[in-house]
Amino acid sequence: MTTSDTGNPEADPEVRRELTRLRASIDNIDAAVVHMLAERFKATQQVGRLKARHQLPPADPAREARQIARLRGLAEDARLDPAFAEKFLNFIIAEVIRHHESIAEDTAEAGAGEAVAGEAGAEAGPQTVTGAGDRR
Repeated sequence: MTTSDTGNPEADPEVRRELTRLRASIDNIDAAVVHMLAERFKATQQVGRLKARHQLPPADPAREARQIARLRGLAEDARLDPAFAEKFLNFIIAEVIRHHESIAEDTAEAGAGEAVAGEAGAEAGPQTVTGAGDRR
C-alpha cells in the first residue's frame, strides 16, 4: 500500500506543488493512452469482422512479428526499453487475437443461424424487408 506524499505536512510545499504538477501531467497522459487504446481496439474489431466474414485466421504471425520489430525500433528511438515495448505489444496482440476469435465464433454461429432461418423461410414463402433488417 502506498501513501500520498503530497499530503505530508512535513514535505516542502514547493516539492508538493511540483509532484502535483507532474502527476497531473501523468494523469493526462494515462487518459490519452486509454483513449488511444480504445480507438485501436475499434479498428482491430473492424479487422476482426472483416477476417471473420472472409474466413481468415484470427492471428497473423508474420504481421505480428513485423509490428513487434517496428515497435522495438520506435521504442529505441524514444529511449524506451524495447523489451518493455515488446511485452506491452504482445499483451495487446493477445487481446486482439482473443477478440478476433470471439468475433469469428459469433459470425460462424450467426451464419449457421441464418442458414437455418433461410431454409425455414424458403418453406414459408416470400418475406418483405421493412427496414433495419426486420423481415415480415
